[in-house]
Amino acid sequence: MREYLFQLLESGGGELTGEVILLRLAVSAVITGFLFLSYRLSHSGSIYSAKFNVSLVALTVITTTVMIVIGNNLALSLGMVGALSIVRFRTAIKDSRDTIYIFWAIVVGICCGAGDYLVAAAGSAVVFLLLLLFGRIRTDNRALLILRTARVNESRVESLFFQYYNRKAVLRAKNTTDESTEYIYELNGKYLRKPAGEKAAGRSITDAVYEIGGIEYFNIVMQNDEISG
Repeated sequence: MREYLFQLLESGGGELTGEVILLRLAVSAVITGFLFLSYRLSHSGSIYSAKFNVSLVALTVITTTVMIVIGNNLALSLGMVGALSIVRFRTAIKDSRDTIYIFWAIVVGICCGAGDYLVAAAGSAVVFLLLLLFGRIRTDNRALLILRTARVNESRVESLFFQYYNRKAVLRAKNTTDESTEYIYELNGKYLRKPAGEKAAGRSITDAVYEIGGIEYFNIVMQNDEISG
């Protein structure tokens, strides 16, 4: 039995028999287990979606099944491409890494459906290691500082932000009317917690802003990888 399985694996399956079909589906299911584990390890908190992870497993097996059906039939493959081209997916991707996992699942399904088990296993092993090493990398939290004040305070506000954060706070927008001015600054979250300016030590940016006077509002909006688009 063992020799028969090795023979099927080495030959890529050969003629499509019941054993070959089950073998291709079984191999794709085994390899997609590593995909499932990799996604679970590289995602945490609210950014992790158990439903999406299960969908990746199903996508791999479904792609394998499609490849088995297509086989070497050119007409059938063109028809399948035409049928799939009318499908439109509207699901929002929460994390850019999710696109990697979708392509990984499709590639594994194609390889297993074609009987290229070695390519599927080797490629999955390399991707698994890369995502294990770099999958937890995230961009630092970003903060938007939104402030609206009287126009007479423009120079004081700009001076205050420069005093607190030097050039770390980037002015993204400045909206003015005859009587008021609205500022939108973008800042790395770590500088919000620890101002760059030495004179700012011991006093929060909120207290310093409202000491200017004439402030209509001052909002701090945090942005991070766990916010879906």
